[in-house]
Amino acid sequence: MKWKGRAGSSNVEDRRGKGGGKAIAGIGGGIGLIIVIIITLLGGNPDDLMGNLGTTDQSSSVPYEESEQEKELSEFVSVVLADTEKVWAEIFKENGMEYVEPTLVLYTDSVNSACGAAGASVGPFYCPGDQKLYIDLSFYQELQTKFKAPGDFAMAYVIAHEVGHHVQTLLGTTEQVMPLQQKLSEEEFNKYLVRFELQADYFSGVWAKHAQGMGYLEEGDLDEALTAASAVGDDTLQKQAMGYVVPESFTHGTSEQRKSWFYKGYENGTIQGGDTFNSKTP
Repeated sequence: MKWKGRAGSSNVEDRRGKGGGKAIAGIGGGIGLIIVIIITLLGGNPDDLMGNLGTTDQSSSVPYEESEQEKELSEFVSVVLADTEKVWAEIFKENGMEYVEPTLVLYTDSVNSACGAAGASVGPFYCPGDQKLYIDLSFYQELQTKFKAPGDFAMAYVIAHEVGHHVQTLLGTTEQVMPLQQKLSEEEFNKYLVRFELQADYFSGVWAKHAQGMGYLEEGDLDEALTAASAVGDDTLQKQAMGYVVPESFTHGTSEQRKSWFYKGYENGTIQGGDTFNSKTP
């Protein structure tokens, strides 16, 4: 991906080295509680997030000293975020809407959000309560080693997916889907979660289409994103963890579904093609 030398976003909040703290009001119910469970790219263990709710404030006034690799990564995610801002502002304008830019929060180890306190083990996540994306840059190494999805565009896909959740919030989809948890069985609600996540994958593909149109993509970039999407499919993760799969527990979709909807977004390049909820097969 051609990103070096390009302007980054002004919507990056650096909390690295400050640590997490006590839970923030709003985690107790409604969207906040649901987001704890589902708005993570990798379907991280909810206990990793909720287990941090009682931690004490570890904020520090000592400036965080980043390594050269971290500096490059922080610049990279800022550029990618700026790209998503340009793309979605234009798409929303074309559809008679105004795009409200989210904030990306960089942190180390743990962080507070309007959805509660989270540890880095939950992976990158988006919280609709404060309309912010949260990411510990150490995830980039995990993406390469644990999930076998190397490359800068694989990381760009991660960011674009979380921005996709922000798009869902702005479109009102999040507000429509999350209350269903109170009305449906866990198995039935999981089906909606899968379609919810696949729509975020579709939106990340829409962004990739426009990024290519702006001349930012290089040969192999699309393959990196598809590899990342496949690596975090529920079936793949469950096979790695348990040796078998439990389809009724899926919350993000299979590897094939995630790749398929990302590619659909890439092919279509529009909001309109991403109605995963009314698709006969997710």
